[in-house]
Amino acid sequence: MRRLFPLLLFIFAVHAARAADLAQESIQHGDVEIAVRLDATEQSGSASASVRMHASREVVWSLITSCREALHLVPGLVTCDVMETAPDGSWQRIRHVSDYSWYVPQVTYEFRASYERPARVSIERISGDLRVLRGSWVLQGDGDYTIAHYAVDLAPGFWVPHWIVRAALRRDLPKMLRALRARAELVQKQKRG
Repeated sequence: MRRLFPLLLFIFAVHAARAADLAQESIQHGDVEIAVRLDATEQSGSASASVRMHASREVVWSLITSCREALHLVPGLVTCDVMETAPDGSWQRIRHVSDYSWYVPQVTYEFRASYERPARVSIERISGDLRVLRGSWVLQGDGDYTIAHYAVDLAPGFWVPHWIVRAALRRDLPKMLRALRARAELVQKQKRG
């Protein structure tokens, strides 16, 4: 089974943990909640985000564990490859390559995604350009809705200008979460017929 964790928000986190001039910031983008905490050097930190969507956990699960979907939803993600899968499908080793823009170096990293279907995906860095990468998706059912909670801790292996984080935080992360919600709600609607 070719399940994967596309890290819809990990690309955001790569950019968010690179730098920012805020030690902690919580942003409410109407329907999307985001919080970012950075260390004193502003070169590592953590981020969390939540979004509510009118789709089942199974539909959302199928999107957040699909490389094909990740390539459409995550700005800058150019490669998503499954390198290895557990015989029982409980984990995968995945390789991502992000080419966010000409002013940010290409980022390549491998991680292990552990699956607890359809409620949780946990990830842990194996190798690559990121020094630290730990995170999770938690999908909470709420009647006909799903609330997707995302959290990540990371530290890149290189420095990036602070303004890039602000752009990712204020524009790209909400954009990705809304794209996930739009796709999940479309797939759910198609299933209902």
